[in-house]
Amino acid sequence: MSLRVWKPAAVLLSGIALLLSGCGETVDNKAASTAQSDLSGVTLVLGDQAKGLRTVVEAANALEGIDYKIEWANFQGAAPLFEALRAGAVDLAPAGDTPVLAAATGGTPLRIVAVRRSQSRGIAILVPADSPIHDVADLTGRNVVVSSARGSISQYLLIRALANAGVDEKDVNVGFVLPTDALAAFNAGKIEAWATFGIYQAFAEQQGARVLISGEGINTGLTFITASDEALTDPLKRKALSDVLQRFAKAFEWSRQNPDEYARVFAKVNDIPLDVSQRLRSWGDESLLPLEQRDVQALQQVDDLFVAKNIFPHRVDVEELTDTEVFSATPLTVTQSGAAR
Repeated sequence: MSLRVWKPAAVLLSGIALLLSGCGETVDNKAASTAQSDLSGVTLVLGDQAKGLRTVVEAANALEGIDYKIEWANFQGAAPLFEALRAGAVDLAPAGDTPVLAAATGGTPLRIVAVRRSQSRGIAILVPADSPIHDVADLTGRNVVVSSARGSISQYLLIRALANAGVDEKDVNVGFVLPTDALAAFNAGKIEAWATFGIYQAFAEQQGARVLISGEGINTGLTFITASDEALTDPLKRKALSDVLQRFAKAFEWSRQNPDEYARVFAKVNDIPLDVSQRLRSWGDESLLPLEQRDVQALQQVDDLFVAKNIFPHRVDVEELTDTEVFSATPLTVTQSGAAR
């Protein structure tokens, strides 16, 4: 009799043990899942150039309500920015087409994750207002300063402009100077011709510099957002990067909808005159979009030219530099205050 009682009891206890074991696995799985999605311990270090990215993001309140932490690291040019990315000091780095290629050629561990589309008016070769240089052919025998380093978007413009004008590059004296230093030298009348871009170009033009030729029809007008391999292989950082890129996209959308307000904010944040900011904004709107095959092809063409000119020592396969999965075109809404959600 006691044996009959014991057997059902044993079965019952065994069932309870299995049930409890199953519950334990469920709890563990939930805990693991929560840990994998908890971004509170993640800090993204966002590299930037001349506060160009930070300004639009903060003006649009695009980082409102994030679950992770953000730190900004500002640089005056792409070369030092990519040095920081190589050293692991930044997770994200925006730069023009040629600096991205220069960094990749040098072995910087990066992937292209998004593209910023804009007009190429924000790249130009400038000369003083009273300069005797009136066309690109007049650069023969002249000194031309390029910002900021070999392999820059400004150098690409100069190479293509000289070729189109039938001028041998060997007949032009080319030097490389960081844009802040070059701006001061140009304003002091120490530079005959200056190939530059962005806010530095806007400052010079506002003070009377004459545009010899702009990048329209020559430069791609593309700026790429790159991320470090290390950040992309970290599951939590990758998730945070995906979110922050969506917010960046909405920030640029906000800037297109509010050009006057954005110009005012940009002027204040960067401590520049409003008319300089307005000139910069007048050169065209920007959009942050997922990378497309046409962008890959355009970048490959730039690389092929620089390799042919022996500016880059070897070719890179642009396709292998891309990560098209971290950023998609999933829409976010933009609130009245500009915050992207």
